[in-house]
Amino acid sequence: MKLTDFDFDLPQTLIATRPARPRRSARLLVAQGEVIHDARVTDLGHLLQPGDRLVLNDTKVIPARLSGRRHRHGAPGEGAAKIEVTLLEPGADGTWSALIKPLRKVREGEDIVFSDALSAVLVAKGEGQGRLRFNLTGDDFDAALDAAGAMPLPPYIAAKRPADAQDREDYQTVWARNAGAVAAPTASLHFDEVVLDDLRARGVTFTHVTLHVGAGTFLPVKVEDVTSHKMHAEWGEVSAQAAAEIAETRAAGGRIIPVGTTALRLIETAARATGEIVPWQGDTDIFIYPGFEFRVTDALMTNFHLPKSTLMMLVSALMGQDEIRRIYAHAVAQGYRFFSYGDASLLIPAPNPDRRDTSATD
Repeated sequence: MKLTDFDFDLPQTLIATRPARPRRSARLLVAQGEVIHDARVTDLGHLLQPGDRLVLNDTKVIPARLSGRRHRHGAPGEGAAKIEVTLLEPGADGTWSALIKPLRKVREGEDIVFSDALSAVLVAKGEGQGRLRFNLTGDDFDAALDAAGAMPLPPYIAAKRPADAQDREDYQTVWARNAGAVAAPTASLHFDEVVLDDLRARGVTFTHVTLHVGAGTFLPVKVEDVTSHKMHAEWGEVSAQAAAEIAETRAAGGRIIPVGTTALRLIETAARATGEIVPWQGDTDIFIYPGFEFRVTDALMTNFHLPKSTLMMLVSALMGQDEIRRIYAHAVAQGYRFFSYGDASLLIPAPNPDRRDTSATD
């Protein structure tokens, strides 16, 4: 299975740098089996069925992008220089791993000042990342980060424009509640209370899970044989309540539809051991590519993904490689907007009589 199998031509003009407004006005490509038709997110209530359950990732994006100045004391090289930092994840010892530019010019022990309230010391360097110890912890750190930080827009947006105040709202889901992500679960950005109320009224139910999306979601695949790719790990949790809700819906014959690949990866992780959804917590590095056996997922709502990305491999696993090529060709031809702030798709694979057979192993 080659990396080039997941490539396609994408005009740069289709890369969205701002979301649709209102959120629910985004376009929605619906692929059910071999049938493709064009709709809007506002049509979801007519497309889903009573008894369907949407699985929503309730992670909250932190303003993880910081601009500061390093301060070096003593000869040689005393002085200050601009430093750009993107926080990745906290460590058990209270430090943060971070992408630092330019990392090579910052020495261990140097101070980086981000605001009058917030600063950090570089305590270690390695593998293209640094580890920072901030001067604040707990609520004080959260408040100072909120004041000094910017939303960590994906590289393909950040290359076109800087993050601004509008991104504080645009790059956050309406149900975000558990802070810890440095990238948004972007399929969820299309929902607002109007859509949610309409779905509830039509008998669609919701389950919340948490997967803290990491910056590794944007890392390119560098191996030609995709089966040898090593996925980044992200922390997630499927609570006992969430597992029970999903199991109840499955038992009643309803469909389980994750909103976003993050929610999908998490619930499939929670079903790996036994074949059934169970409470689960920990770091997942599950890699889903063609040949994967889905244990829980019946359909998926997701945005349009980067060529040659692991997410292209995931949707190809769900729908089939030939079908995904056809879906993406349609999306390009019809001018759908791509990536994090782009339009969405509702992918419903052809019925698989073995989909709910949990006797097989990985």
